[in-house]
Amino acid sequence: MDKNNYVLIIAGGVGSRFWPKSRNHFPKQFLDILGIGRSLLQITYERFLKLCPASHIYIVTNSQYSELVQEQLHGISPDQLICEPSRNNTAPCIAYASFKLAALNPEANLVVAPSDHFIQYEAIFIEKIRAALAYTDTHEALVTLGISPIRPDTGYGYIQYGAESEKGIYKVEKFREKPNLLTAIEYLKEGNYLWNAGIFIWKAKSILQALKRYTSSIHALFEAGNPYYNLPEERAFVDEHYPKAPNISIDYAIMEQADNIYTIPADFGWSDLGTWASLHESADKDASGNVISAKQINVKDTQNSIIQINENKLAVIRGLDNFIVVDDGNALLIYPKNQEQEIKDVVKTMAETYGNQYV
Repeated sequence: MDKNNYVLIIAGGVGSRFWPKSRNHFPKQFLDILGIGRSLLQITYERFLKLCPASHIYIVTNSQYSELVQEQLHGISPDQLICEPSRNNTAPCIAYASFKLAALNPEANLVVAPSDHFIQYEAIFIEKIRAALAYTDTHEALVTLGISPIRPDTGYGYIQYGAESEKGIYKVEKFREKPNLLTAIEYLKEGNYLWNAGIFIWKAKSILQALKRYTSSIHALFEAGNPYYNLPEERAFVDEHYPKAPNISIDYAIMEQADNIYTIPADFGWSDLGTWASLHESADKDASGNVISAKQINVKDTQNSIIQINENKLAVIRGLDNFIVVDDGNALLIYPKNQEQEIKDVVKTMAETYGNQYV
């Protein structure tokens, strides 16, 4: 294991598309959403122990989740928590983490990855990450893993890539927004498009240079903290200045502007588990295509559905096709699976009407 390799696990989101299981006080990354006895965050953390020692894994999260992280990851010290005092999207949190780790180790080579993705073939995933780290160690490059698309999906952004730089590593030509179906079909026909999984590899000094060039305001804001990083004074500086950062993703801030972006096409059984439908797709199903998590249930004439019922509740379900049924605490969701993109907005409206205790 290279002493300069570090991992940043991004774990600050609220997972609103997984409502009502995912709530503001206990979001998706902390849930055993796959029903295997471990949360998505725990699975992600254990995956990266194959790449670097536990002391080189940092968790980027919102301050309100710091105790949850430490409860779930027993090998993590408080010094390995990079806590955001406000939600300003991914560019500010990556900038903060990069300055902090560059102060710790100027040669830090970073993997930035979400905490809540499903990866079926972990050995292939680690192999691709190692190839990317080897490339960024010797090149001033920003690398992203691109997922070889298996269908014309309209729910993901796409990476258009061009010439091969080195074996298995390609120059990125353009990042594409989520397409309509006809455009997605064309992308697959052309054969040089990948799904954007939001998994990045770069040296700390490379991303800091990109921030200085393309988003100088974010760079200047966090550069002012250099005297304080990894010292007791860091918390006060971050709490005061972090909320001043613009709300912008790393994709818009850097990846869609920089000219030294590369990608490694990969196929390791990936899903972003961003929605109930994506969980249904990834999870084991019964003979009727249902994914059911319940202890006391009777299901008839129901197929292609995902059903999660509180273990203390008795449920009788009949006649559903392609539905989401989730009973959790003070909320119940029954919704067509093919219309789940509406759920986030519906829940927002319900919270405005009935109160935030339901989200």
